[in-house]
Amino acid sequence: MKYIVTLFFGMILLVACAEKVVKEPKNLIPKEKMTGILHDLAILNASKSLTSSKLKDSGIEVMEFLYEKYDIDSTQFSQSDLYYASIPLEYQSIYEGVEARIKKQKDTLEAIGERRNDSIRKANKKRSDSLKAIKEEKENKSTPSP
Repeated sequence: MKYIVTLFFGMILLVACAEKVVKEPKNLIPKEKMTGILHDLAILNASKSLTSSKLKDSGIEVMEFLYEKYDIDSTQFSQSDLYYASIPLEYQSIYEGVEARIKKQKDTLEAIGERRNDSIRKANKKRSDSLKAIKEEKENKSTPSP
């Protein structure tokens, strides 16, 4: 009897988990495009905290900018976001894609910064060596020969 009850509740749980909580919207934003939108949103929100006055001065509204860039509207974005959020594994996959893109950009920027710093170090070393050579040359000329 215990086995039958456990099996019954297991079947109910399985059916309940398989049932979609939110119906797929007609104009669902594809997963790749949604990843791009959420990536840009993360970048813009991060920059907004640093340069909010510049965005205000130029009249850029973050969400309006994204709607125009991706040719979507607020309803389509909200419905798609709600739909993906109702499927945790899909939503997690989207955010992992966003995180991967941000990490790749960060790594690229760090590599560029490192190359720039190396170039500056080399130029400073070369300048320092040149100044040292000039100083030594002047000292040798000003010292009388015995």
